[in-house]
Amino acid sequence: MFFIAFGLLMALAWVRLQAPDVALAEAAIGAGLTGALLLAALSRLNSIEHTTAAPAYPQKSARALQLQSWLAMALLLILNAGLAYSILSLPDTGAGLTPLVTMQLEHSGVKNPVTAVLLNYRGYDTLLEVFVLLLALLSVWSMGTSQQQPEASPGPVLDNLMRLLAPVLILVAAYLLWVGADAPGGAFQAGSVLAAAGVLLLLSGWRLPTRLLDRPLRIVLIAGPAVFIATALATLLSSGRLLQFAPDWAGVLILLIETFATLSIGVTLAALFAGGRPHHPPDRS
Repeated sequence: MFFIAFGLLMALAWVRLQAPDVALAEAAIGAGLTGALLLAALSRLNSIEHTTAAPAYPQKSARALQLQSWLAMALLLILNAGLAYSILSLPDTGAGLTPLVTMQLEHSGVKNPVTAVLLNYRGYDTLLEVFVLLLALLSVWSMGTSQQQPEASPGPVLDNLMRLLAPVLILVAAYLLWVGADAPGGAFQAGSVLAAAGVLLLLSGWRLPTRLLDRPLRIVLIAGPAVFIATALATLLSSGRLLQFAPDWAGVLILLIETFATLSIGVTLAALFAGGRPHHPPDRS
């Protein structure tokens, strides 16, 4: 609960710093979705029944544990020293990259400088971030299937509330996706709001139909990374440079990438909340 409150305070701080893009992502992912993941993990831990004795693992000696502690401390000191050197070596005054971004903004295909940096100037960084998110889901799925929970009735109040909130959240996600070219928004913000709709539906007892748990779900999960890498290869073949968009096609290609990325990000985050690989009921045929 403290983590959720901290995330909301961080979102307000980013708003005060005039960074609404970061504030949207912090409120949706940092406070909302991550807080829900922590509460879901706590609920699952409390529901575990210890029916068997814990397996016996060889105990490490006190000397080995102390050596590991000193090694971890040494690595942390090296990392902190590197970060401190990087910060102290920065110039006292500098214009940064803002003038360069502003100068080339009209050729980026969008009017929002944040979207231009994420999808045009440094698109390969965003490409790697999308794959990291997919890799995180695959890591969770590799640990086993999710808990089998039958579809439950949420009750009339919660059911009507979900029927009202879910369409509104989907519309907000679509708006953030569309407005991201001109104002704060974009794929990650829209995907996080879309994931919030999925988390609310899961909390209310809604379950994805069995026929959508296998191939359709996986197609949506890889649609964003697949379209992103296909666009990168197309630009590499046409211009000789990775993700270098022609000015006439930059806006269309960025919107195409963000649309599929929004779907993949939303479904991936909701699948992370569900936890584990989707459970397939046995075939009764």
